[in-house]
Amino acid sequence: MTSEQLASDLAKALEDNKAADVKTYDVRGKSGITDFFVVATGAAAPHLKALVRELPKAQRLSGEPDSGWIVADYVDVVVHVFSAEARAYYALEKLWA
Repeated sequence: MTSEQLASDLAKALEDNKAADVKTYDVRGKSGITDFFVVATGAAAPHLKALVRELPKAQRLSGEPDSGWIVADYVDVVVHVFSAEARAYYALEKLWA
């Protein structure tokens, strides 16, 4: 599976589980960390936890639902699941605009 297909599949899984404002950013050539970022918003801490639980097993998982930010690392794709407040505060999308 290509990194592009993985990013698409992860974004769809988030959308299927009612994540809001799911965005995929192609950062190949712009980031030495990964090829794609997938960013999504959950409604509350239990929703963030449920969203990440429904994703395939990540190589690394970091963050707690109560913090408002969970990161799932698939090496070529990194998924960020935020609360609305944390997403606005950290504004990761502005880094890749």
